[in-house]
Amino acid sequence: MERQKKGNVIFHVDVNSAFLSWEAVYRMYHLGETTDLRKQVSAVGGDAALRYGIILAKSIPARRYRIMTGETIFEAKQKCPELILVPPNYGLYERCSKAFMDILREYSPKVEQYSIDEAFMDMAGTEKLWGDPIESAERIRRQIRDELGFTVNIGISENKLLAKMASDFEKPDKVHTLWHNEIEEKMWPLPVESLFFVGKATEKKMKKLGIRTIGELAHSDPDLLKMHMKKHGEMIWQFANGMDVSVVQARPPVNKGYGNSTTIAFDVADASTAKMVLLALAARVHDRMPLLLRENEIRAWLFNNEQTECILHRETEEDLECKTDYEQLSLF
Repeated sequence: MERQKKGNVIFHVDVNSAFLSWEAVYRMYHLGETTDLRKQVSAVGGDAALRYGIILAKSIPARRYRIMTGETIFEAKQKCPELILVPPNYGLYERCSKAFMDILREYSPKVEQYSIDEAFMDMAGTEKLWGDPIESAERIRRQIRDELGFTVNIGISENKLLAKMASDFEKPDKVHTLWHNEIEEKMWPLPVESLFFVGKATEKKMKKLGIRTIGELAHSDPDLLKMHMKKHGEMIWQFANGMDVSVVQARPPVNKGYGNSTTIAFDVADASTAKMVLLALAARVHDRMPLLLRENEIRAWLFNNEQTECILHRETEEDLECKTDYEQLSLF
């Protein structure tokens, strides 16, 4: 079905089982392995020998065993003792992500990297260069597969929300549309938990209200939803009706904060161990700060007291607001 009128054209491009796909391609084309992890019951995550950590990505065959991203390796192994596990290689993933994004930027100057393995593209006005939306999406899909060795799904619509929903239809290596005039046919019959921003807690609330499909949510009273879930209820009602006014941002907004996290192989039960872990995380953030500040054109004052309140702004230190009674130490 064609879109009703010319206007916005947004793509959501999502790598299929990203970490696992990148591992598979690297092992086959660079290490000479003959088996494709994507066709095995396999997953990326944690330490397979010590059986700790979580599942970061899984193959499509692993879905038959209901192995879930985010569950522990112990839980996944209980479901399938023969599960093939490979450790994560974040340096590899960053290189693959960059190559992926570089191809997308060949087709549009407006590419918003949404995560390491997905991006939005504003393709409005590119028809004379690359053809109609389906034709250009197929071209991008084929180029990524042929040049980089992994596959993507591409969702096409007038806005980011519907494009993201479309990319999550049948996988892998597919192009799908979800124009506004296709919502009733393609999106409304889906279970409500398929809707973006409807997590497990929201799903339970929906079921208590008798709402089981996205269509039922779309036809619900928004005031009733707002009463039960406040602004979140209003937002998901808008999403269910295909409403989204967000734009593709080629340059991401400045982060309000920077941090690091880690998964620990054991329970931390004493203060001294917790302090060691926190110190290591703080050191990593410290090491990243000069580059992060330069990339985002931020200048930051460093103070010698934990209670200092600082508000960082772009470009000039005159815009920097800090409240402290302590000595300033340095300026990045």
